[in-house]
Amino acid sequence: MTEIDKLYEALSKIAETADAVVRHRHDVISHRHGHGRLGDGDGDGHDRGEMPSCSIKMLPERLRVEAAQTAIRRNPANGVGFASITGASRAFGIEPQRIAVMVQKYWGPQQRQLTVSFMEQPAEELRKRILLHMNAWSSRCGISFIETGGVGQVRISLRGSGYWSYLGTDILHIPQNRPTMNLQGFSMSTPEREYHRVVRHETGHTLGFPHEHMRRELVARLDPQKAYAYFLETQGWDQTTVDQQVLTPLDQASIMATPPDETSIMCYQLPGEITKDGRPIEGGLDINQTDYSFAARIYPKPGAPHQQADTYQQAGPDADDWHENEDVDVASLALV
Repeated sequence: MTEIDKLYEALSKIAETADAVVRHRHDVISHRHGHGRLGDGDGDGHDRGEMPSCSIKMLPERLRVEAAQTAIRRNPANGVGFASITGASRAFGIEPQRIAVMVQKYWGPQQRQLTVSFMEQPAEELRKRILLHMNAWSSRCGISFIETGGVGQVRISLRGSGYWSYLGTDILHIPQNRPTMNLQGFSMSTPEREYHRVVRHETGHTLGFPHEHMRRELVARLDPQKAYAYFLETQGWDQTTVDQQVLTPLDQASIMATPPDETSIMCYQLPGEITKDGRPIEGGLDINQTDYSFAARIYPKPGAPHQQADTYQQAGPDADDWHENEDVDVASLALV
């Protein structure tokens, strides 16, 4: 086999893997978040027998290459090898969007404030409470969140279905009349533990952090057949959905991370009945020390050493696509 044949084979495998991710994750499913209603469960707000609900929203396919390029412009470390792989993919007829799903979405090491607005204009007390928990991350890292009277870069809805966020710099590609994060039903009566568990988790996605439970080492602990049976019974999911939400590990090249941490705020709780050794994957209820340390490394504070509306209402808060006329011209934006 020649060197060019070896390169073609490697690129083909990468493309097949990326294409599978695109197919499985295109129809994002917003499911229940650990219990039937906010506050139900075992007394600590976390039902250990069910899976928390959170979906990382995916952009329409037509925008994924552009979004990858945006991520790389914001933070060149996001795209290690992306340009050369994309060039080679064209030579071999592999679509660049199949590679784009592997690009990281981190904002870069410069200190910045991301502006926040709310789709439904809830009471000031509730807005401040949500911002307080979003900024729990900023106690240790160089990104903070500030409310704006205009249209924020982060746009939160309380009306849509489930809990979800777009990942990192992908929010720049969402039309300004659509949310980038959803916190279904959050109010001042929502228990404080849910603010720790849900708001801080979704904010982690906005910072660019993927789901920890999809790290290869944690996925390897799961018994696929048991997982299929469990989620069919408890959630009504077919095998494709289980593959998408639970069994497809993150590509190691697509993350900059610490060793897998099952108590991370970014990790789902998964029951022992679907693991090979019978031990559950604990899942995180709040930002832990590892989360804070990683955030501080990716987004260092100044002086720290750096180591590597109407249309919306008509379309519905859960729509995952929009007309091409609404696509955001990111190059024209004055980005922070």
